[in-house]
Amino acid sequence: MIKKPEMMLIDVDGTLVDSVPDLAYCVDEMMKQLDMPLHGEAKVREWVGNGVERLTRRALIGQLNGEPDEALFEKAYPIFMDLYAENTSKRSMLYPGVAEGLAYLETSGIKLGCVTNKAAQFTVPLLKDLGIHDKFKIVISGDSLAKKKPDPMPLLHGAEFFNVKPENAMMLGDSVSDVKASRAAGFQIVCMSYGYNHGVDIRESNPDAVIDSMAELQGLLEVN
Repeated sequence: MIKKPEMMLIDVDGTLVDSVPDLAYCVDEMMKQLDMPLHGEAKVREWVGNGVERLTRRALIGQLNGEPDEALFEKAYPIFMDLYAENTSKRSMLYPGVAEGLAYLETSGIKLGCVTNKAAQFTVPLLKDLGIHDKFKIVISGDSLAKKKPDPMPLLHGAEFFNVKPENAMMLGDSVSDVKASRAAGFQIVCMSYGYNHGVDIRESNPDAVIDSMAELQGLLEVN
């Protein structure tokens, strides 16, 4: 049974923002510079969700698991980082229902934070460019702390910031990493059905609830 939380931490990529169009552009531009085959958006969509370093490594080998030649990676990674710095939010967009969901949350009394594995140098401009940065009292990025999701540290840091007990907190995410972090932290976990989970249905990870749009949050949480 879902209970209305005192605080909610929301993931970015695959939850609030469809960032794949920008990531796919950067992957293929990097591949061009390396004189390697391009991948296209559909493949990149299955590789995102574990940070840009992991995405770069996957692009270099053309698959989800495994490691590229380290010298090739050392050459490729700075290329990708430069490209992504210039293309963080040119093609990315909020998912349908996000504006409605955030509007409800702002009136709900629920304290709002953002937690992502994306580095702060990309997270903050993206949230600002899409007009939602100021809706969060705290933004915890992938390099804000010593550990990131699926470790519970970022979630527990958020709970401490808001002075809320984990059992009164909720994570809204889209991946198995979000589910694992939430379970380890003692948070409730609600997942979006449309996010980045390497092509696997997030329901297989058994979150507390799955919704198709953030516009459904009010109906989920305001059950009297």
